[in-house]
Amino acid sequence: MELGLTTFAERHAVGDRPAPNAGERLRQVVEEAVATERAGLDVYGVGEHHREDFAASAPEMVLATIAGRTERIQLTTAVSVLSSDDPVRLYERFATLDALSNGRAELMAGRGSFTESFPLFGYDLGDYDELFAEKLALLLHLREEGPVTWSGKFRAPLRDTIVYPRTDRPLPVWIAVGGSPESVARAGLLGLPLAIAIIGGAPARFRPLVDLYHRALEQGGHERQPVAVHAHGYLADTDEQAVADFYEPYAAAMSGLGRERGWGPMTRTQFDALRGPGGSLFVGNPDHVAEKVADIRDTLGLDRFMLHPSVGTLPHDKVLHAIELLGAKVAPQVR
Repeated sequence: MELGLTTFAERHAVGDRPAPNAGERLRQVVEEAVATERAGLDVYGVGEHHREDFAASAPEMVLATIAGRTERIQLTTAVSVLSSDDPVRLYERFATLDALSNGRAELMAGRGSFTESFPLFGYDLGDYDELFAEKLALLLHLREEGPVTWSGKFRAPLRDTIVYPRTDRPLPVWIAVGGSPESVARAGLLGLPLAIAIIGGAPARFRPLVDLYHRALEQGGHERQPVAVHAHGYLADTDEQAVADFYEPYAAAMSGLGRERGWGPMTRTQFDALRGPGGSLFVGNPDHVAEKVADIRDTLGLDRFMLHPSVGTLPHDKVLHAIELLGAKVAPQVR
């Protein structure tokens, strides 16, 4: 199983610690990705957001910088908001990243957990599902060899068009989902790899979705494809230190999100339940995290696990140490 990390380049203030500015946070992200490769891990992902509290509105730029500092690690988004982007430009950017990184680029396409990009780029949220379906179809068409002739509702048509640069193999496109059965089934019917955000509740509740995905793959006449999980978590040398480092920034970030979406604030009782056996939060010492990762791997039949430590912005040195522990102590146990 592949192991790696993801980030949204979060820039939250925590207690008396101010939020880092965007440049500082993005440079930290690059260093964290370099540390991920140095730790022997497999993949690093940068998510796209268009808000003050996230610095990575252009993840391909960040990944291209990382490509120049690394040699082996897979570079992916987590995710690209395809619904509010142009598939032609998105393909061009990732084909360029693939060339720069010597064939290490991936694209995780999603509909987005935030909606700021829709009015920003002139799209109607009422077209949320239709936008994604049409743009995904065009993106997959662009990966094929030969000229593309295409027309749709949301962009200008293409006629006998080849989009450059070309990749040496079809650009890897994953479908990233938050739990929608329709999105899971679409990924399977199209024969695309699936990435699931495991946020809240018990990971075991996603098993029916994975089963649905495998049935859709079979129905679509496709071979088995990879399944990945993206989950919140953090490592320190002891459970006590991990909780002491992580709880305050995590609770602040999740409580802020809860205020936007009508949830209650994150409580310590909720946090402890999520951190416990069967919960979706991977926080603790390396043995604790390794056991939980192995359990979710076996429960869901995973090919990739991606840990997201900076949900609430953590000190950079602590994230670097967590990456070191993930590579040196968790990865050997899980593998």
